[in-house]
Amino acid sequence: MTVMHSISPPAPDVALAGRQTLAEYLQRLSEDEFYAFCQQNRDQKFERRADGTIELMSLTGGESGRRNSRLTSRLDRWAEDSGLGVVFDSSTGFRLPNGAVRSPDAAWVSQAAWEALTPEQRRKHVPLCPDFAVELLSETDTISDIVVKMQEYLDNGLRLGWLIDPKTETARVFRANGSVEVRNFAETLSGEDVLPGFTFALRTLS
Repeated sequence: MTVMHSISPPAPDVALAGRQTLAEYLQRLSEDEFYAFCQQNRDQKFERRADGTIELMSLTGGESGRRNSRLTSRLDRWAEDSGLGVVFDSSTGFRLPNGAVRSPDAAWVSQAAWEALTPEQRRKHVPLCPDFAVELLSETDTISDIVVKMQEYLDNGLRLGWLIDPKTETARVFRANGSVEVRNFAETLSGEDVLPGFTFALRTLS
């Protein structure tokens, strides 16, 4: 997506900046520079492709925010009760092994993987792929784009993913073995062996 003029770029090397466009400069940011760029623009939300291209993400509307909050709160309640891992909301950036930085609508990381990180790694974009991720389609999303994103998660170590489309009242369950299953809002999804004991009734998102 195009970077808007209201976005504050990091202070560039003057000679370097003079020889390239802003988009080219941003594409070459290091991990630390990209993190600093995100902190300078906290009122915006960004993701980054594996090739360094920065994407400006749209803010969600009220209905998407309500659904996302309901899903994240249920997941967090299960995580607290089980003690098996840590839950993250849609504002968290994950730096995947391929170099992309993604922020799923909800994510869960096992306790062992979280504790293996240093305090510095926990403070910035989390340098791993979550074990479980959810993408909840909003009005501005296209199903094909989010399917590609789910495949990227799987390629980088995701164990279980849900792609939920409230408009069609369907959910696609992506598994590490490559299988994809389509479910409807009359059904209840299971965390399977990744999130043992976690269930979520899709009808609560209607």
